[in-house]
Amino acid sequence: MASIAADFALISSCLDLKRRVFNRPISPLRFGIKTRLNRLVTQALLQEELKNLQKTELGFDVVKEIELRENGFLGTRKTKLVCTVGPSCCSSEELEKLALGGMNVARLNMCHNTRDWHQDVIRKIKKLNQEKGFCVSVMIDTEGSQIHVLDHGSPSSVKAEEGSIWFFTTEKLDGYRPFTVQAYDGFNEGVKEGDELVVDGGMATFEVIEQVGNDLRCKCTDSGLLLPRAKFSFWRKGKLVEKQHELPTFSEKDWSDIEFGISEGVDFIALSFVKDAAAVKHLKDHLFTKNKLVKVLAKIECLESLKKLEEIVEASDGIMVARGDLGVEVPLEQVPTVQEEIVDLCRRLNKPVIIASQLLESMIEYPTPTRAEVADVSEAVRQCADALMLSGESAMGSYGQKAVSVLRMTSARMEQWGREMNQQRILPQIGESLPDQIAEQICNCASEMANKLGVDAILVYTTYGQMASLLSRNRSNSLILAFTNETSTRMALNLQWGVVPIAFDLTDDMDTNIAKTTHLMKERGMMKQGDVILVVSDVIPLLKALDVATVRTGVSRCPVRPAACCRLPKWRAGRHRGCNETACSGACGCLAER
Repeated sequence: MASIAADFALISSCLDLKRRVFNRPISPLRFGIKTRLNRLVTQALLQEELKNLQKTELGFDVVKEIELRENGFLGTRKTKLVCTVGPSCCSSEELEKLALGGMNVARLNMCHNTRDWHQDVIRKIKKLNQEKGFCVSVMIDTEGSQIHVLDHGSPSSVKAEEGSIWFFTTEKLDGYRPFTVQAYDGFNEGVKEGDELVVDGGMATFEVIEQVGNDLRCKCTDSGLLLPRAKFSFWRKGKLVEKQHELPTFSEKDWSDIEFGISEGVDFIALSFVKDAAAVKHLKDHLFTKNKLVKVLAKIECLESLKKLEEIVEASDGIMVARGDLGVEVPLEQVPTVQEEIVDLCRRLNKPVIIASQLLESMIEYPTPTRAEVADVSEAVRQCADALMLSGESAMGSYGQKAVSVLRMTSARMEQWGREMNQQRILPQIGESLPDQIAEQICNCASEMANKLGVDAILVYTTYGQMASLLSRNRSNSLILAFTNETSTRMALNLQWGVVPIAFDLTDDMDTNIAKTTHLMKERGMMKQGDVILVVSDVIPLLKALDVATVRTGVSRCPVRPAACCRLPKWRAGRHRGCNETACSGACGCLAER
């Protein structure tokens, strides 16, 4: 017994040899211990390792975990789903049903409802994530300077009959007044008699028959519904009557809503009526001063934004194609081509893109969509848009859960069709990689290799999500599993095509990271015998463990802000600290460029 006790005492003192035990067998001659003791030490260390593995948890979204078990890596849906939360789905029970249906991002439109209502919804979503194992990000959508909004004073829609005469005025209405609509000051600037006033892209059409001071008298030429806060535009001989408005992108209410979103810890802020990159940069500067890693999305919904599209995409963290509002200012026949151009540009510049508005509009009132709507959704999936968004379908419709189910099934079927067709669809080239962006080169090659070898999944271990994003940009057949120890990174990757973000406590030892994650995935039935995986990582040991003299000290291009430069001496503790761009959040992943 004394001998056994002595053996175990020796075992305890040898626990610090754990790494060497697993990397190299213990030699009795080298360490001067008996063969029996060597075997006991090895067994004890293996038991300790097993306990550590059992204690380690993977922060999987519960829905994705089930989907992986049932469908495998290649059968798991890659297109993300965004749902607008409204009166029809704001309870905890309804939100949970949407999450179970596949909702990846919950959107809150700050145009509607009260601040307390929004706060309640955000906290319900965070509670579901914490208690039920979901991974649902939160997005707020600013109201913007609503320079082209009508208000008829009624809480519901108002019917405009053909031939009826309506008065559009700048006078502030107090409640509903028949055949009278309130508009903003100066709305009739440059408008002539005979021009067309088009509401919500064609829901109703009026002809301007008389100017009365700052107001207009109009005749309804195409009957239809005037919704509360309807958008409108003026047309002359088939062309939009452009106006020169100097209203800022941010209203006072927008700044108040943004501060509210920051305090509640939202993951995305979508800016309405973005006309240039300056507004996006201004907000990112503001977030940087508050040290908040919130992603800023720009909504493309007006003619001005199309004229400066590339600079807006470059400045933002993502794009929302708001087709409803965009259709007010762009001829209907141009909307499909504009959509595809935006999707291709976003992919080339490595920014996630959401296709929004009227995807399943009929499901606001009916339990099944039209076949044309399903074809529209399928086309967005074929274009490899990162995400599809429901607006009124989930916010105020009676069949929100069914609408989410239609998006999920349609996107999954289109993705399966793409695989069955052996990816014969031709995606636009993403352009040549910059020679000094090493991470981009690695991810391009990894994606190409995955497709050629028939890899089931790509495991990427990332702190800031840059390499996961670059892998997503290539739209490979393989599912991308992104393991990260940063909550903000995990929630941001919720919007990236084909990426499953997973919370995991990363270490500097990649062998340990890979061993733990694969072991746990096998135990939980998500990884099966025969699955082929490819591993990519941007996790680098702390710089104090590196020989700084051996690291290239030149300037590398920042993948988030190409004009910025990052210098090694300003880095600290393995995190990016040297971006000269004042708005850099410090999460651009420049460390991966070394």
